[in-house]
Amino acid sequence: AVNMVPFPRLHFFMPGFAPLTAKGSQQYRALTVPELTAQMFDSKNMMTACDPRHGRYLTCAAIFRGVMSMKEVDQQMFNIQSKNSSYFVEWIPNNVKVAVCDIAPRGLKMSATFIGNTTAIQEIFKRISEQFTAMFRRKAFLHWYTGEGMDEMEFTEAESNMNDLISEYQQYQEASVDEYEDDGEIIEEEGEQIAE
Repeated sequence: AVNMVPFPRLHFFMPGFAPLTAKGSQQYRALTVPELTAQMFDSKNMMTACDPRHGRYLTCAAIFRGVMSMKEVDQQMFNIQSKNSSYFVEWIPNNVKVAVCDIAPRGLKMSATFIGNTTAIQEIFKRISEQFTAMFRRKAFLHWYTGEGMDEMEFTEAESNMNDLISEYQQYQEASVDEYEDDGEIIEEEGEQIAE
């Protein structure tokens, strides 16, 4: 997963799987590579409670299983990226990894597993932060933690850390290719070099 983490703190993945169909209806549905690819990027097939359309993919990996043409898989992934280019950051080239395993999973003719590093994951952190803030303001359950030796400042620090993470995801979601210099270096607003 190292190739999927362009920045150390942004290492939270959004997993997905296709097809997600009831066991009884599988035999009536002939799945094609285009359908599988479309389902794989659909928010209903994600295993997280956030919508990938509310962010941008930094990187993603797709593992297809079953007998299928690698050329067709590559073509479908290219089509998805082309049609939905606004959902992929343009400043990380070749940010989609694809693999095909010829052996289908038990009970299916073909399937796809998806792992995405998307800025949409910040929705989850925002929800957690809002719930935490509401409870911490009332000092709900705090006595259980302070009674075991924790300090209130540790909670404040954790809240600050969470808000910094959300801000970092937001920063990279809004980043554009214009932030590159002519020689390929990314420059931060302060003028400090981040990467070459």
